[in-house]
Amino acid sequence: MTKLRKLWTEQRGQDIAEYAVMLAVILVIVVGAIRLVGSNANNVFSAAASSIQ
Repeated sequence: MTKLRKLWTEQRGQDIAEYAVMLAVILVIVVGAIRLVGSNANNVFSAAASSIQ
């Protein structure tokens, strides 16, 4: 219990938590962008492939 209280009041622990939250937000944005670009790229390649055939 004292370790938990120590982590709660320690300033370095708060910095680590802030970095973890920022990293999670960045990852959500990156994954969303990749999924959006991936689906659009798939549509473009499918249209190109059907026009070639």
